[in-house]
Amino acid sequence: MLQLSGRHLPDPDARYGPFPQPPLGAGCLRVEYAPRPSAVREARAEVRRQLEGWGIAERGEVADVAELLVGELATNALVHAGSSFRLTLFAAHGVLRCEVADGERRVPRVLDAGAGESGRGMFLVDALAQRWGCHRDGPGKTVWFELGTCGADGCGRRQP
Repeated sequence: MLQLSGRHLPDPDARYGPFPQPPLGAGCLRVEYAPRPSAVREARAEVRRQLEGWGIAERGEVADVAELLVGELATNALVHAGSSFRLTLFAAHGVLRCEVADGERRVPRVLDAGAGESGRGMFLVDALAQRWGCHRDGPGKTVWFELGTCGADGCGRRQP
């Protein structure tokens, strides 16, 4: 198993893309958070810290967008699932994949941004991420999104 920056990379898994080997400069991070209000702030700070460590934070707005969207998914985990959540970040091949797993099986929906005080989280994910999705894991689910990391138009996009 390849080890970079003191972090082990996962074995290749089909649900994370068709890449047989992670390239040099790739990274992986997993952090568990207890269901407390400060967890959202901590998750956003961890995203920023990790992307700076990987050298991705300097590339366009990717760190700002990743931090915002992780904050939205973490908030959804606390508000709708009321459970602990796991943040996972993968960076490889010009793609940053962010995942938030929680204990709720209900799949998120994109709502109209409207004038309400809440309900904009998945609207933002849908508007700002290159791709996003959700899959059920045992008793819960994982919501993920991907962003390009090279700063070029179309960076990190995979062909369908």
